[in-house]
Amino acid sequence: MKLFANRAVARAILHTMIQTLAQQSGGVFVFVYLLKVGVSAPLVLCVVAGMVASRFAIRPAVLPLARRIGLRASLIVGTVLEAAIFPLLPFVHGPGPMLLAVIEVGAAGSVVYWTCYHAYFASVGDADHRGGQVGVREALSALIGIAAPAAGGWAMVTAGPNFAFDAAAIIQLAAIAPLIGAPNVSVAHEAPGGFRAALMGGALMATDGWFASAFYYLWQIALFISLGEGFAGYGGAMALAGLAGAAGGLIAGRLVDRGHARRSVLLAYAWCAVVVIFRAASFGNPALAVATNALGATAGPVLIPVLMTRVYNLAQASPCPLRFHIATEGGWDIGCGAGCLTAAGLLALGVTPGPAMLIALAGAAAACTLLLRSYGASR
Repeated sequence: MKLFANRAVARAILHTMIQTLAQQSGGVFVFVYLLKVGVSAPLVLCVVAGMVASRFAIRPAVLPLARRIGLRASLIVGTVLEAAIFPLLPFVHGPGPMLLAVIEVGAAGSVVYWTCYHAYFASVGDADHRGGQVGVREALSALIGIAAPAAGGWAMVTAGPNFAFDAAAIIQLAAIAPLIGAPNVSVAHEAPGGFRAALMGGALMATDGWFASAFYYLWQIALFISLGEGFAGYGGAMALAGLAGAAGGLIAGRLVDRGHARRSVLLAYAWCAVVVIFRAASFGNPALAVATNALGATAGPVLIPVLMTRVYNLAQASPCPLRFHIATEGGWDIGCGAGCLTAAGLLALGVTPGPAMLIALAGAAAACTLLLRSYGASR
């Protein structure tokens, strides 16, 4: 199969599957766990905003690290740092020093991991098969998401947060294994125009960050509240969502590779808008929220291939993929932080999570417009 002829991409996808297992069995519970231990919903959104603000501040440090040891080795460092947040969570019992520690440790792990991950995937991938490669990655991640959240919810209820989060940390560390022996992409010490080339990518990621603030983070809060703040029910709902989303990415990614990128963009964002409206209407109704969550799981695997295929190809064509993703991830941080603070302000003013969810539509419309323009320019 041509999609797997590239061994570096195959290793990166296997790494992604293990990392997804850790995030789906432990990571999806991070912010709802904070709700459970007494952190208010607006403050949880402020925690997310604090994490992305810290990410933005420390992101320039990724460049000297990667120049010294390469992208693959930096990605391994990021994988280890991503695991460090899990053992801290059971010691959070509300606002206080441990919550601040979670914010800073989470930011450090996230900024090293995701900046290097995207730069690495862009560097080792193939432009002609990019949509299919990203689609396979997202489809397999969705399959992992079928059982992992249910297992995580069961562990949270029966064995307790310490066991559940420690297990997630161990799985996260296991994601290093596929990277051992993979090519270590070097980073140029000088790359004139490296950051300037990321203007379109940065704008795309800023709009996606705003969209994600409501579509992912606010929705996790809304779903958890709608289901009575129970870990088992929440984990089961996320597992059902994984089953619903497993096939979408394969279809969207192949459409992009076959020259139907603009049509795929319109379809993906139209579907996302429909899901946002359904999610907004489902708040407070457990059965409808579970059904809408499953429906929404098809949005990510459809959306990510059309967005990230363009971003990865822009990165690979730029003077330096790492510098490109330092800039674009910074754009995502700005968009997500602004969206989370906006949502937190709405909740603090008494707006329920349902209507507040509609702010995601602005990000979807802006991202769709920019992507259509960018794909049009590439033709």
